[in-house]
Amino acid sequence: MLISNIKHFPRWQVLLCASATILAMPFSATAGPLSSEPASQPESALAGWWNGQNFTGNWFGARDVLAGRGLTFSGKWEGDFFGIIDSRSGSRGSFDQEINFKGDVDFAKLTGFEVLEGLTGFGEVRYRQPLSPSANPGTFIGASSMFNPSHYQGGTQWRLTNFGLGYTTPELFGIKNLLAVRGGWLQPSKEFLIQPLAQLFVNNVINSARGIGGNIQWTSSYSSWGGTLLVKPTSDLYAKGGLFLAMPQGANSANHGLAYSGYARDPRQNGLMAVSEIGYTPKFGASKLPGKYAAGGYYFGVDTVSSNGTPVAGQYGFYFQADQMLYREPTAEAPAPLAKGPSDGKSVVSGKSFKEPVTPEAPKLSDQGLSSFTMLTFAPKYVLADKYPFYFQTGLVYKGLIPTRDKDQTLLAIGYGNYNYYNIEKLQNKGVVDQPNYTMVLEGGYRIQLNEWAYFQPFVQYLIQPNGTGAVQNATVLGFSTALFF
Repeated sequence: MLISNIKHFPRWQVLLCASATILAMPFSATAGPLSSEPASQPESALAGWWNGQNFTGNWFGARDVLAGRGLTFSGKWEGDFFGIIDSRSGSRGSFDQEINFKGDVDFAKLTGFEVLEGLTGFGEVRYRQPLSPSANPGTFIGASSMFNPSHYQGGTQWRLTNFGLGYTTPELFGIKNLLAVRGGWLQPSKEFLIQPLAQLFVNNVINSARGIGGNIQWTSSYSSWGGTLLVKPTSDLYAKGGLFLAMPQGANSANHGLAYSGYARDPRQNGLMAVSEIGYTPKFGASKLPGKYAAGGYYFGVDTVSSNGTPVAGQYGFYFQADQMLYREPTAEAPAPLAKGPSDGKSVVSGKSFKEPVTPEAPKLSDQGLSSFTMLTFAPKYVLADKYPFYFQTGLVYKGLIPTRDKDQTLLAIGYGNYNYYNIEKLQNKGVVDQPNYTMVLEGGYRIQLNEWAYFQPFVQYLIQPNGTGAVQNATVLGFSTALFF
């Protein structure tokens, strides 16, 4: 039923989507080799490719040569299938995708001048497949744009997302990496409130919008001129600030990320965007469990109106983040080496044999275990454009839950957003029966790491009040995400 509703996609899309799954069948991404015996035959070209770091390989050695000269290139293709099995509009299947390419340059390596150490350049471009409204899973189930089951529905077609320069001080006042600056065509949402575990999920609000995107243009499709300054006086403390160009409709697909003059129709509507954040990144206990605790605020200087029609100069809000690894699996200790002694192995010193094992070294820390992520945002309720004065999300990720599947990740998250109370009152006074009050999404998934450059991730989403009102039926979405890293 769902498959029959999918549009006919170009063959290259189908091949890319299928390759990450079909090629995985003869292989297994386990913790290590099945046997400690040395391989009797050299690795085949196919096995070398499969066990490599990138889908496109090492370019016959050219990738390593370029990296040695400070030039690195990477890319990713991701395709997401959404099987809507229950919603206001019934059931159907939908597929969307993104492909992006980025490059980085280390100018010290490129030129050989040590004085340029810490100076880097960067750039990125992408393409998202535009879908008709009927194929958009969010439109089909009647969800608000922030809670769209897909995070690839904004800024479609090709888009220049960022380019610029960065500089990190190798050492200043005796402190390594004390200052870091970045400037150019930047994405504010990629500079602040960075929550890597949330990026594993598919729903737009958890992966990208994070509550703020329902109020201002806080998405991966919004790029503008700007700069940031990071101060890191110790290894676990930092403060970061940024200034950017604020413009209406900056994430519009039609501008392809090339709105260098801001809102060209009326430049007077352009303004200033400011974001600041302070953070603490400790490592707790003997297991050195990493965490990140941050607080920040933003101001988006594009004029809007309050719920009573009063002009308001810009919008602002605050956010708080708490990410923490809760449990780290121990790493198995390596067998201790034997002490050297007489060849007969019979000599004893103080009643002990020379061949008794030496005390083993402390095991290296494992990256397997349970981690959590949490964040919440606040925005003034009096501003009509601030549809979500409160948003909260939290989730758990366990890496290596199933034995022998050490790189797989088990995912569970929930996102909850409250709508503007004053807007609810305004609609009630107008006699509107159904006012938006809250939306909630639950998402679970399991990322199967096929190898270093491919994964396959089945997921399920359940959306409660997709558009905030009880008038739209709850929706259930079953699907999968798959990706290739170039």
